[in-house]
This record gives sequence, C-alpha cells and structure tokens, in this order.
Amino acid sequence: MATANTLAATPRNAFASERRFFLGMAIAIAATVILGFTVNAARMHWTFFALPVQVHLHAAAFLSWIILYVVQNWLIVRGSITRHRQLGVLGAGIAVTMVVLGIVTTVMAIQQHRVPPFFPPGIFLVLDVLGVIGFGILTAWAIVLRKQAAWHKRLMLCGTILVMSPALGRILPMPLLGTFAPTAVFASMAVYVIAGMLFDVRSRGAVHPAYYWGGGVLAVTQALVGPLGVSPPVLRLVAQLAV
Repeated sequence: MATANTLAATPRNAFASERRFFLGMAIAIAATVILGFTVNAARMHWTFFALPVQVHLHAAAFLSWIILYVVQNWLIVRGSITRHRQLGVLGAGIAVTMVVLGIVTTVMAIQQHRVPPFFPPGIFLVLDVLGVIGFGILTAWAIVLRKQAAWHKRLMLCGTILVMSPALGRILPMPLLGTFAPTAVFASMAVYVIAGMLFDVRSRGAVHPAYYWGGGVLAVTQALVGPLGVSPPVLRLVAQLAV
C-alpha cells in the first residue's frame, strides 16, 4: 500500500513541479521586461505624456499581456483552472491587439523618425514585425491546443519569449554590438527557450516537440531579419514611410 501511494504521489509531484517551473519562467520574463524598460527610462530624457498615443497603447497592451501571463501561470499553480480559462478569453483579445499595435507602432516609429540609432530602419521594421507575427502565430496555435496542456503551456511560453526583444534591446549594449545586435537579441531569447528544453530533459527525459516548433519560429525570424531588412522592397518601403 505504501509503495502504491508513493507511485501515485510521484506523478503529482512532477506535475506540480512543472507548473511551478512555468510560473518561474513567467516571473523571469516579467522581471526582464520591467528591468529593460526601467533602464531605458533612466537613460532617456523625455516626458512620459509627450510620447505619441500609439506608444502608450502599445505599452499598455504588451504590459497587460506580461501581467496576465504571470497571473495565468499563478492560477494554474493554485489549481484555479476555471478562472484560468475565463481569463484566457481576455488574453486572446489582448494578443490580437498586440499584433495590430505592434505593427502600427513600428511603422509609425519609422514615419516619425523614432527608430533606435543602433538599428538600420529596414532591420528595425523587419525585426519588430516578424517578432510580433511570430508571437501571434504561436499564441493562436496555443489557443487552438488549449485542451492539450503540454503543448499549450510551451507554445504560450515561446510566444511570450518572442515579444521580449524590445526589453532585451534596452538591456544589451546595442550600440557596441553593431551588426551583431539582432543576433545578440536572438541569443538572449534563445536562452529562455533552452531553459525550457533543459527542464523537460530533467523532468520528462526528452524535449517536448512544442519547443522545436517555438524555437524554430524564433530561429526562422532571426534568419529572415538580415536578408529582408536590407532587401530592395523593404528599403523602398522604409524610404516611403520616412518621407
């Protein structure tokens, strides 16, 4: 009887450990994002309310997602599955808003000549747009697979990692990295994906396929940034926007 109880407790312990891991990853992502924008605010000399309205909306949507992502993982750790699913509807709406605002804000940054000086405008455009589209794809896929918890939580994690690039770009010494700046951002995001893979190996004995798909989207995004960012069509588009 004692052996049977021990065997039953082991899967439950592993399940609880996995839930705590994803909550820890959510907190780590939130801490990174907060650090990145806090550092940026300390460096810059601007008035918050002087920023364009689309920047405020963009920031509100992305911050809402990060906060909700932490809350959703916390609810899972607590076992509040019903509340988690209810908030998931709100999350889907925020995700759609993020994709739209992410693209709009990037385009308007080029139009208003607000591109960070360490990014060529074409690279900036492609990096941000592909990142938010990748987020949208992975998040939509995670929602479709919401009844398959193992896929759902890993795709959500990978999607959220993809929208960390603006925060990481404010933490890393981007002006010193030159042409390697996008690669440095990619490598920093990859660390979070690799952490998930390593946890799987330790806890499950193998990496879940969701990480290969999520990591693949991240890798494809990185591979396309350079060629597309300096391609003639993108450069023409940037020139038209920046007039």
